[in-house]
Amino acid sequence: MMLKSSDSGNAVVRLEINKLPWVKHCAQLAYSAMLNEVNLTPKPGLVDMRNSGAHKDMDLTDFYRSADAIRTWIPYFIEYGMDTHMQASSDILNGLRPLGIACEASMFKATLGVNTHKGTIFSLGLLATAMGRLVSNHQAITQQSLCQEVALMSSGLVARELQQNNQAATAGQRLYLQHGITGARGEAESGFLSVQRLSLPVYQRLITEGIDQQRALLQALLTLMAANRDTNVASRGGQDGLTWLQQTSQQFLDTGGVMQADYITQLKHFDQQCIERNLSPGGSADLLIVTWFLAQFPESHH
Repeated sequence: MMLKSSDSGNAVVRLEINKLPWVKHCAQLAYSAMLNEVNLTPKPGLVDMRNSGAHKDMDLTDFYRSADAIRTWIPYFIEYGMDTHMQASSDILNGLRPLGIACEASMFKATLGVNTHKGTIFSLGLLATAMGRLVSNHQAITQQSLCQEVALMSSGLVARELQQNNQAATAGQRLYLQHGITGARGEAESGFLSVQRLSLPVYQRLITEGIDQQRALLQALLTLMAANRDTNVASRGGQDGLTWLQQTSQQFLDTGGVMQADYITQLKHFDQQCIERNLSPGGSADLLIVTWFLAQFPESHH
């Protein structure tokens, strides 16, 4: 990151933040979350180690480069949260924008213009900022406190960006107008409610039962796909495509999910169907990243 001379006072802070062991650790967790998601195989319609799913413009290496670029920005989000910990939660989002845009620019530079992790930058950026605020306010970092802080920071986001003055300029705005789908903004504003209620309990239960991480993550992903009104799916396949994907995911879960002997074969078939229909549940993949990341923290402060 280039620093102008006027930033020299700030440069010291920037170097210091990277020396804090817990900050390094959190950046590493964010990185691991992104890698665990993309390496998870086989995933229906998504880039994985087997193929690029329904994507013709990106592959595994794009995601590796992207994750690497995003990792270096996590400490700055944390730092921003620490610097602004005295401000009201509702005032944080505006100041966070330039940081998010700069992180996105790094991602696009790393992938030569491919949007691999835009939704992830939004969610992990909010979580990292929440972390900085919690630490500076001497509050415990738990799944509950992180989600609560993200919800407070994102309060009113759907109303501001999707309901009012909606020119339907973005895919997200168009889908909100047509189908009332709130996407990543709605997830953040709810404090990642679908993660808290669906994927996180499923993932944690399976891990506790001694199921390997790969299978636990696949079950969590399909749980999200069955319930999430995924903007990526809706923009590619409309409401019909979304309904089909949700129902197919639910059928997989109803017949036993990853506990079925042939679950890999079933997921490969589902992947093939998604490719043929050009559907990719990218929004659910983003929430899976949030799921794994949150799972690394205690549930609540006792």
